[in-house]
Amino acid sequence: MAQRGSRTVSLRGWGGVAAMAVACALTAVFALLLPLAQRGGGGGGAGSGPGGVAAGVQARADDCDPDTKGKEPERSVSRSGSADGGAVRAVKDRGYLSVGVDQNSYRWGYRDPNSVDESSELEGFDIDLAHEIAKEILGSPDKVRFKAIPTNQRIPAIQRGEVDMVVRTMTISCERLKDVDYSTAYFQTGQQVLAPKASAITGFDGTLGGKRVCSAAGSTAEAALRLGRTQQKIPADTDISETVPNQLDCLVRLQLGEVDAVVTDGALAASQAAQDPTVELKGEPFTKEYYGVAMKKGADELVRRVNQVLEDYRRSGGWQKSYDHWLEPALGPSQGPPAPKYQ
Repeated sequence: MAQRGSRTVSLRGWGGVAAMAVACALTAVFALLLPLAQRGGGGGGAGSGPGGVAAGVQARADDCDPDTKGKEPERSVSRSGSADGGAVRAVKDRGYLSVGVDQNSYRWGYRDPNSVDESSELEGFDIDLAHEIAKEILGSPDKVRFKAIPTNQRIPAIQRGEVDMVVRTMTISCERLKDVDYSTAYFQTGQQVLAPKASAITGFDGTLGGKRVCSAAGSTAEAALRLGRTQQKIPADTDISETVPNQLDCLVRLQLGEVDAVVTDGALAASQAAQDPTVELKGEPFTKEYYGVAMKKGADELVRRVNQVLEDYRRSGGWQKSYDHWLEPALGPSQGPPAPKYQ
Protein backbone atom coordinates (compact mmCIF):
# COMPACT_ATOMS: atom_id res chain seq x y z
CA MET A 1 0.00 0.00 0.00
CA ALA A 2 1.21 3.46 -0.85
CA GLN A 3 2.80 5.56 1.84
CA ARG A 4 1.53 9.10 2.46
CA GLY A 5 4.89 10.71 2.02
CA SER A 6 3.40 13.76 0.31
CA ARG A 7 1.62 15.00 3.42
CA THR A 8 3.18 15.77 6.76
CA VAL A 9 0.71 15.87 9.65
CA SER A 10 1.43 18.26 12.49
CA LEU A 11 -0.74 17.63 15.55
CA ARG A 12 1.44 18.71 18.42
CA GLY A 13 0.36 20.82 21.34
CA TRP A 14 -2.84 22.77 21.80
CA GLY A 15 -3.42 23.60 18.14
CA GLY A 16 -3.65 20.01 16.94
CA VAL A 17 -5.63 18.79 19.91
CA ALA A 18 -8.08 21.66 19.79
CA ALA A 19 -8.77 20.92 16.15
CA MET A 20 -9.28 17.28 16.95
CA ALA A 21 -11.61 18.21 19.79
CA VAL A 22 -13.91 19.80 17.22
CA ALA A 23 -13.88 16.55 15.30
CA CYS A 24 -14.78 14.71 18.51
CA ALA A 25 -17.93 16.76 18.90
CA LEU A 26 -19.03 15.71 15.44
CA THR A 27 -18.26 12.02 15.81
CA ALA A 28 -21.55 10.90 17.36
CA VAL A 29 -23.64 12.47 14.59
CA PHE A 30 -21.38 12.41 11.57
CA ALA A 31 -21.18 9.24 9.48
CA LEU A 32 -18.31 9.09 7.05
CA LEU A 33 -19.29 7.27 3.87
CA LEU A 34 -16.15 8.10 1.98
CA PRO A 35 -14.39 5.43 -0.05
CA LEU A 36 -10.71 6.19 0.41
CA ALA A 37 -8.50 5.85 -2.60
CA GLN A 38 -5.17 6.49 -0.94
CA ARG A 39 -3.79 4.32 1.83
CA GLY A 40 -0.83 4.32 4.11
CA GLY A 41 1.71 1.58 4.66
CA GLY A 42 0.65 -1.95 5.43
CA GLY A 43 1.82 -3.54 8.70
CA GLY A 44 3.38 -3.38 12.13
CA GLY A 45 3.74 -4.98 15.50
CA ALA A 46 2.73 -4.61 19.04
CA GLY A 47 6.23 -4.54 20.30
CA SER A 48 7.40 -2.73 23.38
CA GLY A 49 7.99 0.90 22.55
CA PRO A 50 9.55 3.54 24.77
CA GLY A 51 8.60 2.93 28.36
CA GLY A 52 7.22 -0.51 27.57
CA VAL A 53 4.07 0.94 26.04
CA ALA A 54 2.88 -2.14 24.22
CA ALA A 55 4.24 -4.83 26.52
CA GLY A 56 1.83 -5.19 29.42
CA VAL A 57 2.96 -6.15 32.89
CA GLN A 58 1.00 -7.79 35.69
CA ALA A 59 -0.70 -9.74 32.94
CA ARG A 60 -3.39 -12.30 33.56
CA ALA A 61 -5.87 -14.04 31.31
CA ASP A 62 -9.47 -13.05 31.87
CA ASP A 63 -11.65 -15.80 33.30
CA CYS A 64 -14.25 -16.00 30.57
CA ASP A 65 -17.60 -17.67 31.02
CA PRO A 66 -17.85 -21.23 29.66
CA ASP A 67 -20.10 -20.03 26.83
CA THR A 68 -17.51 -17.59 25.53
CA LYS A 69 -13.94 -18.61 24.78
CA GLY A 70 -12.26 -20.28 27.72
CA LYS A 71 -9.61 -18.40 29.66
CA GLU A 72 -8.09 -16.56 26.70
CA PRO A 73 -10.57 -14.09 25.23
CA GLU A 74 -8.35 -13.48 22.21
CA ARG A 75 -9.10 -16.98 20.89
CA SER A 76 -11.28 -16.82 17.78
CA VAL A 77 -13.36 -19.32 15.84
CA SER A 78 -11.58 -22.23 14.23
CA ARG A 79 -10.23 -21.76 10.74
CA SER A 80 -12.16 -24.86 9.62
CA GLY A 81 -15.60 -24.42 8.08
CA SER A 82 -17.06 -22.06 5.50
CA ALA A 83 -15.57 -18.60 5.15
CA ASP A 84 -17.62 -17.48 2.16
CA GLY A 85 -21.27 -17.69 3.16
CA GLY A 86 -23.80 -15.80 5.27
CA ALA A 87 -22.50 -12.38 6.19
CA VAL A 88 -19.65 -12.62 3.65
CA ARG A 89 -22.10 -13.26 0.83
CA ALA A 90 -24.22 -10.32 1.99
CA VAL A 91 -21.18 -8.02 1.82
CA LYS A 92 -20.32 -9.24 -1.68
CA ASP A 93 -23.88 -8.83 -2.89
CA ARG A 94 -23.96 -5.28 -1.52
CA GLY A 95 -20.64 -4.42 -3.15
CA TYR A 96 -18.95 -2.67 -0.26
CA LEU A 97 -17.81 -3.27 3.31
CA SER A 98 -19.24 -1.09 6.09
CA VAL A 99 -16.73 -0.46 8.87
CA GLY A 100 -17.05 1.44 12.13
CA VAL A 101 -13.89 3.43 12.85
CA ASP A 102 -12.50 6.31 14.84
CA GLN A 103 -11.74 9.65 13.21
CA ASN A 104 -9.99 11.20 16.21
CA SER A 105 -7.20 8.80 17.24
CA TYR A 106 -3.88 10.06 15.97
CA ARG A 107 -2.12 7.46 13.80
CA TRP A 108 -4.90 4.87 14.33
CA GLY A 109 -7.97 6.36 12.67
CA TYR A 110 -8.04 10.13 12.11
CA ARG A 111 -8.38 12.91 9.61
CA ASP A 112 -5.72 15.57 9.39
CA PRO A 113 -7.24 18.47 11.38
CA ASN A 114 -4.83 20.86 9.67
CA SER A 115 -6.26 20.09 6.26
CA VAL A 116 -8.52 22.73 4.71
CA ASP A 117 -10.20 20.03 2.67
CA GLU A 118 -13.32 18.82 4.49
CA SER A 119 -13.17 15.55 2.53
CA SER A 120 -9.64 14.76 3.73
CA GLU A 121 -9.10 11.06 3.99
CA LEU A 122 -9.19 8.93 7.06
CA GLU A 123 -5.81 7.40 7.72
CA GLY A 124 -3.93 5.35 10.27
CA PHE A 125 -3.12 1.79 11.33
CA ASP A 126 -6.74 0.68 11.77
CA ILE A 127 -7.73 2.31 8.48
CA ASP A 128 -5.02 0.36 6.66
CA LEU A 129 -6.40 -2.86 8.12
CA ALA A 130 -9.96 -2.03 7.04
CA HIS A 131 -8.74 -1.41 3.48
CA GLU A 132 -6.92 -4.73 3.53
CA ILE A 133 -10.07 -6.59 4.60
CA ALA A 134 -12.07 -4.91 1.81
CA LYS A 135 -9.40 -5.79 -0.73
CA GLU A 136 -9.38 -9.45 0.21
CA ILE A 137 -13.17 -9.85 0.38
CA LEU A 138 -14.24 -7.60 -2.49
CA GLY A 139 -11.14 -7.34 -4.66
CA SER A 140 -10.52 -3.63 -4.07
CA PRO A 141 -9.27 -1.75 -1.00
CA ASP A 142 -11.56 1.12 -1.95
CA LYS A 143 -14.81 -0.85 -1.63
CA VAL A 144 -15.24 0.24 1.96
CA ARG A 145 -17.48 2.82 3.61
CA PHE A 146 -16.45 4.18 6.96
CA LYS A 147 -18.75 5.27 9.73
CA ALA A 148 -17.25 7.28 12.56
CA ILE A 149 -18.59 6.04 15.88
CA PRO A 150 -17.76 7.01 19.48
CA THR A 151 -16.20 4.53 21.88
CA ASN A 152 -19.41 3.77 23.73
CA GLN A 153 -21.37 3.08 20.50
CA ARG A 154 -19.10 0.41 19.01
CA ILE A 155 -21.12 -2.59 20.16
CA PRO A 156 -24.58 -1.03 19.57
CA ALA A 157 -23.55 -0.12 16.01
CA ILE A 158 -22.70 -3.77 15.32
CA GLN A 159 -25.82 -5.12 16.99
CA ARG A 160 -28.09 -2.74 15.08
CA GLY A 161 -26.48 -3.76 11.78
CA GLU A 162 -25.21 -0.25 11.08
CA VAL A 163 -21.77 -1.67 10.25
CA ASP A 164 -20.41 -5.06 9.26
CA MET A 165 -17.52 -4.73 11.68
CA VAL A 166 -15.64 -2.35 13.92
CA VAL A 167 -11.92 -1.74 13.45
CA ARG A 168 -11.33 0.82 16.16
CA THR A 169 -8.65 -0.05 18.76
CA MET A 170 -11.29 -2.31 20.33
CA THR A 171 -10.01 -4.55 23.10
CA ILE A 172 -11.17 -8.16 23.18
CA SER A 173 -12.74 -8.89 26.55
CA CYS A 174 -14.88 -11.59 28.10
CA GLU A 175 -17.67 -9.12 28.83
CA ARG A 176 -17.78 -7.94 25.21
CA LEU A 177 -17.76 -11.49 23.90
CA LYS A 178 -21.27 -11.83 25.27
CA ASP A 179 -22.41 -9.23 22.73
CA VAL A 180 -20.09 -9.49 19.71
CA ASP A 181 -17.62 -11.89 18.12
CA TYR A 182 -14.00 -11.08 17.40
CA SER A 183 -11.29 -11.94 14.96
CA THR A 184 -7.93 -13.13 16.22
CA ALA A 185 -5.89 -10.41 17.90
CA TYR A 186 -4.07 -7.98 15.64
CA PHE A 187 -2.39 -5.81 18.29
CA GLN A 188 -1.22 -6.14 21.89
CA THR A 189 -1.33 -3.27 24.35
CA GLY A 190 -2.18 -2.54 27.99
CA GLN A 191 -3.85 0.11 30.12
CA GLN A 192 -1.59 2.97 31.14
CA VAL A 193 -1.73 6.34 32.91
CA LEU A 194 -1.23 9.60 31.03
CA ALA A 195 -0.59 12.80 33.00
CA PRO A 196 1.28 16.12 32.72
CA LYS A 197 5.05 15.78 32.87
CA ALA A 198 5.09 18.09 35.89
CA SER A 199 2.61 15.91 37.79
CA ALA A 200 3.69 13.89 40.84
CA ILE A 201 1.63 10.95 39.57
CA THR A 202 3.89 7.96 38.97
CA GLY A 203 1.46 5.38 37.57
CA PHE A 204 -1.50 3.23 38.48
CA ASP A 205 -0.75 3.41 42.18
CA GLY A 206 -1.25 5.40 45.37
CA THR A 207 -0.25 8.65 43.68
CA LEU A 208 -3.72 8.73 42.09
CA GLY A 209 -5.23 9.27 45.53
CA GLY A 210 -7.49 12.31 45.54
CA LYS A 211 -6.94 12.80 41.80
CA ARG A 212 -9.54 13.12 39.08
CA VAL A 213 -9.03 10.42 36.44
CA CYS A 214 -10.76 10.41 33.06
CA SER A 215 -11.65 7.41 30.86
CA ALA A 216 -13.90 6.74 27.89
CA ALA A 217 -17.36 5.43 28.73
CA GLY A 218 -17.72 1.76 27.89
CA SER A 219 -13.97 1.28 27.54
CA THR A 220 -11.78 -1.32 29.21
CA ALA A 221 -10.04 1.61 30.89
CA GLU A 222 -13.25 2.50 32.71
CA ALA A 223 -13.62 -1.12 33.84
CA ALA A 224 -9.97 -1.28 34.91
CA LEU A 225 -10.37 1.83 37.05
CA ARG A 226 -13.41 0.41 38.84
CA LEU A 227 -11.65 -2.90 39.43
CA GLY A 228 -8.46 -1.20 40.55
CA ARG A 229 -10.27 0.79 43.17
CA THR A 230 -12.19 -2.28 44.36
CA GLN A 231 -8.95 -4.26 44.63
CA GLN A 232 -7.26 -1.31 46.37
CA LYS A 233 -4.62 -0.95 43.68
CA ILE A 234 -5.53 2.72 43.65
CA PRO A 235 -6.87 4.68 46.65
CA ALA A 236 -10.58 4.72 47.45
CA ASP A 237 -10.65 8.52 47.11
CA THR A 238 -9.51 8.42 43.48
CA ASP A 239 -12.25 10.17 41.51
CA ILE A 240 -13.04 8.00 38.49
CA SER A 241 -16.43 9.52 37.73
CA GLU A 242 -15.26 11.53 34.72
CA THR A 243 -16.17 9.56 31.59
CA VAL A 244 -16.45 10.83 28.03
CA PRO A 245 -17.79 9.43 24.71
CA ASN A 246 -14.33 9.38 23.08
CA GLN A 247 -10.97 8.87 24.73
CA LEU A 248 -9.48 11.96 23.02
CA ASP A 249 -11.95 14.07 25.00
CA CYS A 250 -10.01 13.02 28.10
CA LEU A 251 -6.84 14.58 26.73
CA VAL A 252 -8.67 17.86 26.14
CA ARG A 253 -9.97 17.80 29.75
CA LEU A 254 -6.47 17.06 30.97
CA GLN A 255 -5.08 20.07 29.14
CA LEU A 256 -7.87 22.27 30.48
CA GLY A 257 -7.05 21.19 34.05
CA GLU A 258 -10.46 19.58 34.50
CA VAL A 259 -8.86 16.20 35.31
CA ASP A 260 -5.46 15.20 36.68
CA ALA A 261 -4.83 12.04 34.66
CA VAL A 262 -6.16 9.83 31.91
CA VAL A 263 -6.28 6.04 31.76
CA THR A 264 -6.42 4.50 28.30
CA ASP A 265 -4.64 1.92 26.17
CA GLY A 266 -0.90 2.53 26.23
CA ALA A 267 -0.75 2.55 22.44
CA LEU A 268 -3.34 5.35 22.28
CA ALA A 269 -1.73 7.18 25.18
CA ALA A 270 1.62 7.17 23.40
CA SER A 271 0.00 8.72 20.33
CA GLN A 272 -1.59 11.40 22.50
CA ALA A 273 1.76 12.13 24.11
CA ALA A 274 3.17 12.53 20.61
CA GLN A 275 0.51 15.19 19.97
CA ASP A 276 1.26 17.14 23.13
CA PRO A 277 4.81 17.20 24.53
CA THR A 278 3.58 18.54 27.89
CA VAL A 279 2.10 15.13 28.84
CA GLU A 280 3.72 11.72 29.25
CA LEU A 281 3.04 8.10 30.14
CA LYS A 282 3.37 7.43 33.85
CA GLY A 283 4.52 4.00 35.00
CA GLU A 284 4.22 0.72 33.13
CA PRO A 285 1.12 -0.82 31.55
CA PHE A 286 -0.87 -2.57 34.27
CA THR A 287 -2.86 -4.96 32.05
CA LYS A 288 -2.25 -7.01 28.92
CA GLU A 289 -4.92 -6.57 26.28
CA TYR A 290 -5.46 -7.31 22.61
CA TYR A 291 -7.26 -5.45 19.86
CA GLY A 292 -9.51 -7.45 17.55
CA VAL A 293 -11.95 -6.80 14.72
CA ALA A 294 -15.45 -6.98 16.22
CA MET A 295 -18.39 -8.42 14.28
CA LYS A 296 -21.99 -9.43 14.91
CA LYS A 297 -22.57 -12.34 17.24
CA GLY A 298 -22.88 -15.56 15.26
CA ALA A 299 -21.36 -14.20 12.02
CA ASP A 300 -18.89 -17.10 11.95
CA GLU A 301 -18.29 -17.01 8.19
CA LEU A 302 -17.28 -13.35 8.32
CA VAL A 303 -15.09 -13.91 11.36
CA ARG A 304 -13.33 -16.79 9.59
CA ARG A 305 -12.81 -14.66 6.48
CA VAL A 306 -11.32 -11.82 8.49
CA ASN A 307 -9.07 -14.30 10.29
CA GLN A 308 -7.80 -15.47 6.91
CA VAL A 309 -7.10 -11.87 5.94
CA LEU A 310 -5.17 -11.34 9.16
CA GLU A 311 -3.13 -14.49 8.57
CA ASP A 312 -2.12 -13.19 5.14
CA TYR A 313 -1.56 -9.65 6.44
CA ARG A 314 0.88 -10.87 9.08
CA ARG A 315 2.69 -13.25 6.73
CA SER A 316 2.99 -10.82 3.78
CA GLY A 317 4.61 -8.09 5.85
CA GLY A 318 1.66 -5.76 5.36
CA TRP A 319 1.04 -5.48 9.10
CA GLN A 320 4.69 -4.64 9.72
CA LYS A 321 4.76 -2.03 6.98
CA SER A 322 1.72 -0.28 8.44
CA TYR A 323 3.18 -0.37 11.94
CA ASP A 324 6.47 1.11 10.77
CA HIS A 325 4.68 3.91 8.96
CA TRP A 326 2.11 4.89 11.59
CA LEU A 327 3.13 3.64 15.01
CA GLU A 328 6.90 3.19 15.19
CA PRO A 329 7.54 6.91 15.77
CA ALA A 330 5.52 6.80 19.02
CA LEU A 331 5.91 3.17 20.12
CA GLY A 332 9.38 2.29 18.93
CA PRO A 333 10.44 -0.81 16.96
CA SER A 334 7.92 -3.61 16.74
CA GLN A 335 8.31 -7.17 17.93
CA GLY A 336 5.71 -8.23 15.39
CA PRO A 337 1.99 -8.93 15.57
CA PRO A 338 0.53 -11.24 18.22
CA ALA A 339 0.29 -14.85 17.12
CA PRO A 340 -3.26 -15.91 16.28
CA LYS A 341 -5.08 -18.21 18.69
CA TYR A 342 -8.04 -20.37 17.75
CA GLN A 343 -10.63 -22.33 19.61
